[in-house]
Formats: sequence, structure tokens, C-alpha cells
Amino acid sequence: MCKQQEGATTGCLVIAGLSGGSGKSVASVALTAALRRSRKVVVPFKKGPDYIDAGWMSTAAGRPCYNLDPYLMSEEVIATSFQQQAAGADFALVEGNRGLYDGVTAEGGFSTAELAVQLDLPIVLVVNCSKTTRTVAALVLGCQELDKRVRIVGVILNQIATPRHERIITEAVEKYTDIPVVGIIPRMKTDIFPMRHLGVTPHQEYGAAATSGAVEQLAAIAEEHFDLQRIIDLMEQRSFTPLPSLSSSERSPDSPMDSLKQPGRAGKRKPVSKPIRIGVLRDAAFQFYYQENLEALEKGGAELVMINALTAQALPDDLNALYIGGGFPETSAAQLADNVSFRDSVYQAAEQGLPMYAECGGLIFLGQAIIIQGKEYPLAGVFPVTLSMSSKPQAHGYSAFRVDRENPFYQQGTLIKGHEFRYSVVEKWDGDPEDLALQMERGTGFQGKRDGLIKKNVLAMYTHVLAPGTPEWAAGLLRAAGVDEAF
Repeated sequence: MCKQQEGATTGCLVIAGLSGGSGKSVASVALTAALRRSRKVVVPFKKGPDYIDAGWMSTAAGRPCYNLDPYLMSEEVIATSFQQQAAGADFALVEGNRGLYDGVTAEGGFSTAELAVQLDLPIVLVVNCSKTTRTVAALVLGCQELDKRVRIVGVILNQIATPRHERIITEAVEKYTDIPVVGIIPRMKTDIFPMRHLGVTPHQEYGAAATSGAVEQLAAIAEEHFDLQRIIDLMEQRSFTPLPSLSSSERSPDSPMDSLKQPGRAGKRKPVSKPIRIGVLRDAAFQFYYQENLEALEKGGAELVMINALTAQALPDDLNALYIGGGFPETSAAQLADNVSFRDSVYQAAEQGLPMYAECGGLIFLGQAIIIQGKEYPLAGVFPVTLSMSSKPQAHGYSAFRVDRENPFYQQGTLIKGHEFRYSVVEKWDGDPEDLALQMERGTGFQGKRDGLIKKNVLAMYTHVLAPGTPEWAAGLLRAAGVDEAF
């Protein structure tokens, strides 16, 4: 954890937008990068569910980005996570998602506004000003008046074409709302963050040099066009007491290790003869991992082994389990298909009983093949499933499932909250939806409102899970990997 002088405080702020595509990601990354260039420690957060924006924020800050989600996490867990990660930092910046008040209900449930109220944080609102002037003031005024608990303390104007454009909008916003305009983002000839079906293109697909260049360009924009000192002055100053880093024998009752204890088993740990190693496929194809999930596995006693599915010849021989997250395997379909030895090693490991937990893109990879623009690319073949990609979302948003079939990771009867980011379509599958492990109570799932393909010790699903709100996730994966043998 970063160090901070005694008595110092952390400046906290939420950066929100009027809608998706408003420019809040550009503003958030720009501000984060500029503050970091001033030799400040910035801890980034993303109002989830989100992997891609979090990846850019992490790159800009030079440290992990953490998710805060009122649907997936309780208020207590959100507050604890925010305190734990922000303690000792100079700044804690939270990037919102979608529009400020956009939630899953007409009342804005689980919205960025709700998160800001929970944490009692001020908001800088980013507004796309393309082809508009005074109307921007009406939009900001509406956001200001809709919920008096929400504190909008500044506005950043995006897509500013000329100095006159900036002047008229600034005068209108400040006249009718008394909220200061604290920066602009000028209209650019090329988009720094090209958009794709899930939003911003992931930084992993840019390459290191291009990613660094984009972040540096945004930092320069913030330094030139943001009133950085005024933004800092508008932040909420908090004093955080760092939470203790617990040893394995001191873990709190809600830690993953606690959930591993089985009825009738002693709670005292015994020496482990060798470390538990969990493989994680992490590369341009598999990018969607919450930092919290990886840390939960490590805190539970696992050693994580990062594996590039595009270049590795085979899985390591000494793995105790494999975790395959989501991502965009379709953009790397040819490389995955060409890496025959690696695909074969995954298939053989599944046949030999290696526990595997796969989400979304991981499910696709464990299928038989994927069809892209009429061409079929073979994959790992663990499940007899052929998929294709649609230009339209097949499932996109929060989900929840109840476990009602025996499986290697979750106890039957458990209710799990998650989310789906799915553009793939099941083209061929001879299975029966009733054999799937999970009943969807919210969301789409794999087929027939069910999710969770099972084969031996493999479980693959479309639903993504965030560990802090679902301690059963890490507990199940650790238990399957053999960590419970240590009790």
C-alpha cells in the first residue's frame, strides 16, 4: 500500500457523465494521468460492472483499479473496499458508468448517483457539448435538481469546437447552476478511445507503446485544459485509517478461507506440503478479470500463474486449478485456433479432472468452435458447443442465478449475483438445458434461462462474478483447487 504523511488526507471525487459516450472515460483517464504526472498517488475506482474502463484507469494510475458496484456489493462491503484501497493515497478517483442517474429502476437504483450518495462524495459531471450551447446548462440544472442529495461540484465540457463555443456554454452553466466549469476537452480529429460494442476498446489491443502514448496525450490535455488545482480544491478530503493486512490465521469471518471450512472439520490449519497453483489465462483474448477476484484467490492461499493462451505451448503441469475469465476471444480466434498444442493441453487437463472455472469468453474457448464471418475456428473442445458472434447484444446487464445442480464450485441452493456481457450466439449444442447447473433468476444465461455447463470438474457460464460481493466464488475455486486440504 502507498505511504502518506501522518495527518494527510485523501482527495476523493466521482467523475460522472450524462450518458454512455459522454466523455467521462476520457476525462477520468486524463485527470488520473495528469495527477500521477505531478508525482501524486492516485488510486482509481470504477463504478461497475466494467473491465475495460477499469483497465485504462489502472494504466493511467500505474496501480490496480477496483470496482464499486451497489448491485453486486452491499453498502458495508463498498465502504470497506473504498477505505481499504484509498487509505494512504493522495487521491481516490471513481469513474461512474452510463449516465449519472441511470440504474435498473425508474428511481435510479444501483446508479452512479446512488454510489456517490452512499460514499458521500462530490461529483464532477462531464457533458458532451457537440452541436449544443445553452441547452447544456439546462441539462446540468436538471441533474442538480433531480436529487438534492447529489453534490455536483464541477462540470467538464467535452467536444468543444471553438473558444466561442466554450465561452457561451461556460457562461450559461455558471449563470443558471452556480456550478463552475473546471475544464474542457477540445474536439479532436481522431478518437483517442475508439468505441466498440462494449464501449471503449481495451488497452490490451493497443500495444504497450500505443497505450502509453494515448495516456500521455490525455494527461497533456488535462494539464492544458483542466483547472487541476480547482478540481483538487473541490474534492472531498478524507482521513482513512488503513485496515490491517491479515495473516492466514487472523482472517476475518467473511474471508474466502473461512468459507472453506466444512462442517465437522477442524478450523486449525495444517502445514501445506506445496503451494496451491491456480492458472489464469490472461492475454489479448482473455482480459476481463476483476483485481479483487485475483486478490481474493491470493489471500486464500493460492499462487496465481499467468498464462498467455496465444503463445504458450501447453498448460503448466503443476496446476491445481484453472481460471478463464472473459474477454474477446473472437478477435484472437485465428491465433487461438492455430495454437493447437495449447488447446489440446486444456482439453486433456479437463479430461484428467483439473478444476476449471470459466466465464463468458472462457466458456467460448472451452467450446468446440467459433464461427467468425462464415469461417469456423476450432477451440479447446471441452464442451460440444459451436458459437458465432452477433452484432447485437444477446445479454447485457446485471444477472442473478440460483445453483440447483451439483457442481465443483458452488453449493446447491446458493443465490449468486453477477452480470453478463454477451454477444455470442449458441449455434449448435445437443445438450439439455435442464442439465445446466444454474437457474437464472435475472438475465439470460446459456440457454432456456439456465447457465453453467458442467463436465467433470469444469464449470463454464456466461455470468461474471465480483468476489467482494460473492465470497462463495473464491471459496469454491480455492476448495476445488485443494486449499481445504490445509484444514
